[in-house]
Amino acid sequence: MNKYPRVALVTGGGRGIGKAIALELSKNAASIAVNYLHDKESADKTVEQITKAGGIAKAFQANISENDEVETLINAVVNEFGKIDILVNNAGTIKDSLIIRMDVEDFDEVLNVHLRGNFLCTKLALRSMIKNRWGRVINIGSVVGIAGNVGQSNYSAAKAAIIGLTKTVAKEVATRGITVNCIAPGFITTDIVKDLTPELTQKILDHIAIGRFGEPEEVARLAAFIASEESGYITGQTIAIDGGLVLG
Repeated sequence: MNKYPRVALVTGGGRGIGKAIALELSKNAASIAVNYLHDKESADKTVEQITKAGGIAKAFQANISENDEVETLINAVVNEFGKIDILVNNAGTIKDSLIIRMDVEDFDEVLNVHLRGNFLCTKLALRSMIKNRWGRVINIGSVVGIAGNVGQSNYSAAKAAIIGLTKTVAKEVATRGITVNCIAPGFITTDIVKDLTPELTQKILDHIAIGRFGEPEEVARLAAFIASEESGYITGQTIAIDGGLVLG
């Protein structure tokens, strides 16, 4: 039996949550396609870490909000690995501002990367999954898509839309052996969270029932389960992993 029977494409897989998911999936018998936009160095480091541990990985550059580039990306991954079994829509960006000050360009950019990118990658990666009658689409949302957040009308709107997209696509492909789910992280110790002031950090922690930020590896372990055979009866769901930040 092939040691790596599954192929996973992780967008934005060079850093943070995406990197953690790429590393975790590589431990679970998956060859990894690590997508990046600008940060080739980080993507290459993720690939190196996977290969040094005995896994299989390759980096692929693409702007996931551009149709032609996504088409090229998907074709390149299939040409390299033969198929795509698992898609993790993780790539993202933030352009925070109160809505009365937010530039239209910043609103559009965040929606394009998160929502349009999710749509394009899912639409094109599904071809391989439908052909093989097996697949896992994992969308990385956010608790702000459930509860909102001051200064993030663009980001919250994009993440809320991804929840709706998840449910719809899940219904469309359920009979093809494909599940579609959304993970909604709370505050995870990525570079963005590490840059928060001590005062803001404490203010946020006061609202987290467990009393700490999450780790990227905790999100990755959840993603690995959703990507597994054992999760085949779970689809169309949004699973918050937030330490109790959003309850009820």
